[in-house]
Amino acid sequence: MNKPFNIHRRLLVAGGAAAVAAGLMPRFALAADPFRVGLILPMSGPFASTGRQIDTAVRLYQQKYGDSVLGRKVEILLKDDGGLQPDVTKRLAQELVVNSHVNFLAGFGLTPLAFAAAPIATQAKVPMIVMAAATSIIPQRSPYIVRSGFTVPQITAPMAEWAVKNKIKTVITMVSDYAPGIDSEKVFVKRFTESGGKVLESLRVPLQNPDFSPFIQRVKDSKPDALFVFVPSGPGTAVMKQFVERGLAAAGIKLIGTGDVLDDDLLPSMGMAPLGVVTSHHYSAAHPSPENKAYVEEFMKLSKGMRPNFHSVGGYDGMHLIYEALKKTNGNTDGDALVAAMKGMSWMSVRGPVSIDPATRDIIQNVYIRRAEMVNGAMYNVEFDKVENYKDPGSS
Repeated sequence: MNKPFNIHRRLLVAGGAAAVAAGLMPRFALAADPFRVGLILPMSGPFASTGRQIDTAVRLYQQKYGDSVLGRKVEILLKDDGGLQPDVTKRLAQELVVNSHVNFLAGFGLTPLAFAAAPIATQAKVPMIVMAAATSIIPQRSPYIVRSGFTVPQITAPMAEWAVKNKIKTVITMVSDYAPGIDSEKVFVKRFTESGGKVLESLRVPLQNPDFSPFIQRVKDSKPDALFVFVPSGPGTAVMKQFVERGLAAAGIKLIGTGDVLDDDLLPSMGMAPLGVVTSHHYSAAHPSPENKAYVEEFMKLSKGMRPNFHSVGGYDGMHLIYEALKKTNGNTDGDALVAAMKGMSWMSVRGPVSIDPATRDIIQNVYIRRAEMVNGAMYNVEFDKVENYKDPGSS
């Protein structure tokens, strides 16, 4: 079992160049020491639903598969970073590495937060499981990053191609103005125009405290066939409300987007506004597999009624990666050995078949085209088409 000496970890926190230059020395753990996972999530603030989803999924995984591997307890150290300040995420990652001697860092709600923690993972040689943040380049920031969630280009490109095939000729794009939104915009515009469509305008909305109404009014005035939307999990309710109130649906303008805008967690609170909206995503609570039906039932029971969303499966499968990597290394917590064990790993997830690309450490998975429909009196994203075993296409 390899862990750096405390003194080297303290130097890491201080940012001392000498510590980095000298390298991190191994510390031998007792066999009874628990495996420790530092789980950094937005449990408060505007993206708290992401934190709640992943935290619940992690607890469900341990409830179902036990809280130990190879006879050693797997201890989850949950930290709230508030979701908006990369400096907070970086400080928490440093503290978890230095003071708590974690064997894994995990979580990371948004891209800037994953970027902030990446150098800590690299210097300490600690595997970092990115469960939510979805910009393509994240794994390039550290050789110790492995992604269990998804990438924005991965879920965007199929939507652009579906739109052209279904006689949508003109589109305005509206995205949140940060790295994943810009990724989504670039991929959609490129794939849509290459397939013969025309993008009339590309709108970017501030990530914090967004007001969608003036942007949606511009869309209504321009009269495209469709509005393509990417927003992180949370603001979709406001988008749907403004879309209906401004009369875009009544004017014949379709709303299409990535699945974040119709987050399963928030969909029941949106009323009838989403009915008929088509989105592309890697997960739906309505995914019709036996594994997912059991997952939804168990998740809602544990969470007292919260419906699982796409971020939850990033957390659930992230725990699978951690457990299986520890089994493959026979409990060896050397960071390089654990990452090597994760490369090429494949399994049947509740979302469908998934694997870890050994070249990029990114996830390969099905991407589904879904339509919002009423099912047994409740709104769900019902899958009707899919692209199988889809790799991240990058932001090109």
